[in-house]
Amino acid sequence: MDYYEEQVPRPDEQMPPTGSDEQRFTPNDYQGPSEYSRASPTHMSQPIPRGVPSQYMPVSGGDIDYDDDEEDFYARPQTPPRVLEHRQHPQQLFTPAPFNGTQSGQVNRSNTPSPPPLLDHSHLRPGNQASLLSYERTLALYRANAKKTNLPEVQYEFAVFMIDAVKGLPIPTLATANQIEIEKVAEKREDMIREATSLLKKLADRGHPDSQYFLADCYANGIGTVRGRQDFDRAFPLFVLAAKHGNADAAYRSGTCCENGWGCRREASKAVQFFRKAAAASHPGAMYRLGLAELNGELSLAKSPREGVKWLKRSAEHATAEFPHALHELALLHERGVDNVLFVDYEYSAELLAQAAELGYAPSAHRLGECYEYGKMGCPQDPALSIHYYVRTLIFGRFRFPVTKYEVH
Repeated sequence: MDYYEEQVPRPDEQMPPTGSDEQRFTPNDYQGPSEYSRASPTHMSQPIPRGVPSQYMPVSGGDIDYDDDEEDFYARPQTPPRVLEHRQHPQQLFTPAPFNGTQSGQVNRSNTPSPPPLLDHSHLRPGNQASLLSYERTLALYRANAKKTNLPEVQYEFAVFMIDAVKGLPIPTLATANQIEIEKVAEKREDMIREATSLLKKLADRGHPDSQYFLADCYANGIGTVRGRQDFDRAFPLFVLAAKHGNADAAYRSGTCCENGWGCRREASKAVQFFRKAAAASHPGAMYRLGLAELNGELSLAKSPREGVKWLKRSAEHATAEFPHALHELALLHERGVDNVLFVDYEYSAELLAQAAELGYAPSAHRLGECYEYGKMGCPQDPALSIHYYVRTLIFGRFRFPVTKYEVH
């Protein structure tokens, strides 16, 4: 009988009854053990399920008797093949556990090295003598990193860091230090400002737009100038250069200079061009200024309330803590209404005031305090909320709180 005929059962044969662990079945009468199911205990790491015929077991080792009169094709191989793997019982489709040389069939994992951690932060654990770097050491590290590279972004960030450090460096008074110490601190501030502005000049000459704008802003605020005075003659050309490179803030500042004649001639038409350029980049300050100009007919523009309200609405959508003015202006317009443009809506007006107050705009917080104090604009009289917004007005510090109605004891 052929080798495969001896091993593969016929389709019409039924599964044999469940037997014990020691019981094995032959292909003919399912009696006795089968030589093709003898698995070496060193190759079987899992127990054999109960009641499974031997012809459905995976052959992983042991001796196999072949007929001597077969051709070389059926000769004894070095490694017996898994001849019945495609006929295995569904319960026997398992993968034996890896063998490590133990005779008990259990895997010895004691010598297996554990994988390293995914993120090892042991070197970041501070010691007993750990402390923050000193201010001079931190500045020296920033300076060393900036000198190692020619990337303008890295050098620009270092210059900005020095300017911010100068702003946060306190100047001692005579009550806390002597004159010599005060002069040393002032000299140190001047050296840092000189180094930062010198680096910004080099970057601005190379056409770096952020450096051009930041250096112009320093000149406009009296940083790096003679006696700390505002120098728009040096700031305005840098604003224009940065605006040509697509800086929206620089375009807005250029328009402000042209409107007020700071560092240039007062030209309303040129100011409108810069404002429109910044508004095209969704700058809230430029859109707010164009809205007021359209509402009131300023900057040589014809009076157009409808266009002005459109600009204010666009500015309110992009309002920030620096430019919350459009929210407050729209709230005032909804409070009194604009003919054929805006209708009176007290509830929406109070909502706009609340948004502006959350951004830190003191006039809006003061207006809400009045509304909750006297019950205006549909707001209920609420002393707690009124005091809350009055206190926020004082905290913001950009609006004078009216105390003339009250007696101060």
